Amino acid sequence: MHIEFRHLRTIQAIHEAGGLARAADQLHITQSALSHQIKGLEDQAGVELFVRRSKPLKLSPAGMRLLKLAHQILPQVQALQDEFTGLRAGSTGRMHIAIECHACFEWLFPVLEQFRKSWGDVDVDIRPGLAFDALPALLKEEVDLVVSSDPEVLPGIEFVELFDYAPVFVAASTHPLVKKPFVDAVDFRDQTLITYPVERTRLDVFSQLLIPAKVEPVAIRQVELTAVILLLVASNRGVSVLPDWVVREVKYSSDYITRPLTALGITRRLYAAVRKDDLGKPFMQQLLKLAGEEARKLQSQ
Repeated sequence: MHIEFRHLRTIQAIHEAGGLARAADQLHITQSALSHQIKGLEDQAGVELFVRRSKPLKLSPAGMRLLKLAHQILPQVQALQDEFTGLRAGSTGRMHIAIECHACFEWLFPVLEQFRKSWGDVDVDIRPGLAFDALPALLKEEVDLVVSSDPEVLPGIEFVELFDYAPVFVAASTHPLVKKPFVDAVDFRDQTLITYPVERTRLDVFSQLLIPAKVEPVAIRQVELTAVILLLVASNRGVSVLPDWVVREVKYSSDYITRPLTALGITRRLYAAVRKDDLGKPFMQQLLKLAGEEARKLQSQ
């Protein structure tokens, strides 16, 4: 048998309408054309699909089997058509995000909360870009946006500026180093450094300060949550380096103090890496717009 979608729609329409005339009107074809279509389908099947002597017209047992198939297949086809329509209109799609900046979870969640209210049909997922190479995954279309502070020249990839931030030294208010106007790399030699559990090259304190100065802290303690890092710092269990906006945003306690890194300070810039072909999608433009608005809020605090 060669069953087409129109055959399934025909069976469903006749069953719901209870007659050929009303079904033909629903399908926008003539009654004669509908009769020929049924005859051709029955010839293929080799069985009658309707009990013709009944009023209203009823499906035979074979016809009911075909109706069951129509009920299974047609909603899936309609859902796919709706999805394709949404994709063409830019109202649906996929937004899988990888984050190379561990602290950026604090900043990203308010953005996504606003985003989902307007774009509920977009499939949003977050993958911490710490256990895999996020930018190659972006090139392979495994993810759709990467939050990163390390832009690269990559074919077909645009790095959209989000905001600048300053990594700052954080220590308990009673810690001796807070008496200094700024903290240098050498000051970390006898300190327990509390960091996120990521590679050193992805931590500003190492990539921008300690590795170039060839300085190693006396101990390193890795902690997943920002609030816990600040709790330990406030308890004088170690020191940390966090983005300035993170310290302002979390506001866990008043028992710690921040100081600049080096006399000149260190400034970093956060980017959203996106495939150039995706920049024109309405939901991508909206996410970047919301990200910019949230960034301005952070910087104005």
